[in-house]
Amino acid sequence: MAFLSKILSMFSAGDKPAAAAPKAEPQEHSGCTIYAEPMREGSQLRLAGRIEKVVDGQTLVRTFVRADMFTSMDDAMECTFRKARQIIDQNGASLFSDGAASRTT
Repeated sequence: MAFLSKILSMFSAGDKPAAAAPKAEPQEHSGCTIYAEPMREGSQLRLAGRIEKVVDGQTLVRTFVRADMFTSMDDAMECTFRKARQIIDQNGASLFSDGAASRTT
């Protein structure tokens, strides 16, 4: 009977809610704060995050989602931080120059 229980549990494992993604400590880069927030899609994780910068006392937020998919949370986090640094370096001051409180890049 234990054998049957193991087989049934294999099929019902997909019905359990996904565990919350572990939160990585934000990273600072060129006056911005980077938050890695990979999005779970099935058994994979999509590269996603946000970049924040305080300008004149207001926190401006730029979110980004990319097509890159990962099977490992560590890989997804590492690549999200790398992509955010690249976005900051490539856009420079223009990333927040429109003054919009929030937008997607």
